[in-house]
Amino acid sequence: MLDIKVQKTTAPKQKPAADDPLKFGTIYTDHMFLMDFNSEKGWHDARIVPYGDIMLSPAAVVLHYGQEMFEGLKAYKGPDGTPLLFRPGKNIERSHMTAERLCIPPVPEDVFLTALKELIKIDADWIPDAPATSLYVRPFMFGTDAKLGVDVSDSYLFVIILSPSGPYYPEGLNPIKIWTEDQYVRSIKGGLGHTKAGANYAASMKAQQEAHANGYSQVLWLDGATHSVIEEVGSMNIFFKIGGKVITRDLDGSILPGVTRDSVIALCKDWGVPVVEGSLTIEEVYEASQNGTLEEVFGTGTAAVISPVGELRWGDKNIMIGGGEIGEFTQKLYDTLTGIQLGMLPDPHGWVMKVE
Repeated sequence: MLDIKVQKTTAPKQKPAADDPLKFGTIYTDHMFLMDFNSEKGWHDARIVPYGDIMLSPAAVVLHYGQEMFEGLKAYKGPDGTPLLFRPGKNIERSHMTAERLCIPPVPEDVFLTALKELIKIDADWIPDAPATSLYVRPFMFGTDAKLGVDVSDSYLFVIILSPSGPYYPEGLNPIKIWTEDQYVRSIKGGLGHTKAGANYAASMKAQQEAHANGYSQVLWLDGATHSVIEEVGSMNIFFKIGGKVITRDLDGSILPGVTRDSVIALCKDWGVPVVEGSLTIEEVYEASQNGTLEEVFGTGTAAVISPVGELRWGDKNIMIGGGEIGEFTQKLYDTLTGIQLGMLPDPHGWVMKVE
């Protein structure tokens, strides 16, 4: 059993009022979890301490060679006030895959899960309960060795922080506009595209800035080889409902195996909706928009859950979807997923875990 030392804050922060706007990821709870690793002791010294800054050498490996990874999941307040986690095992499973790719020692599943639950129990009264809010949970790990040679670190820090948050997009559940990127490349098969590595997101920021400058919320990435096959959005996997089928990129090593993505595919199968995991080109999406078979487009991710797409900009073409309104199927997915996450709907797959 994990022995966690607990040091509670003597100066609790003022919590947001029920009607305060919660901009995503900008407010942090009173406490955080820390645990160290070195080659002699393995993972050790698990502790929950007051939220605060981390001391780090200017020569730390993470600062020079980017040996860093993270995860993202959410805690919700159930109908009886009990904190709920949505599929934490999938996040831990993905963290192991990312850790292996980045040469970071994985945190054992039982240790990871215990750390999550104990921290959330201590800061459970930070979980908001207004519509479209949650407690965002950010576990991350990075190399702490002080050395400038290009090499993996021998020491690491595992951290979990919590952030009461509202919708990821200011638009909320209103359809967003997405810019199709055909110049820059974020990832290729064999790279880091399938991992939750900070480097993935750094590589996407230039295109993201240009999309924002043109009035678009996110970037739609195309494959690095042909600049035609749709991969994913900067912060989400993406789905297209065309001619009654739901189509999304297959997990070929260049896109993130999203937990919400997996959940959406499972729901589609439950409902008898055909799902195709494969290659779909931006040209095929444009053709479907022209011949009337493009029905709905939506992104999926922990932060946004389900995000309807109302417009795709591809070169000089504007692909309009559903008259700029959320589609019936997208709404059903959102209502079902959030209903399960909040403990308001049946959970036939056993996705929700109580934090007790």
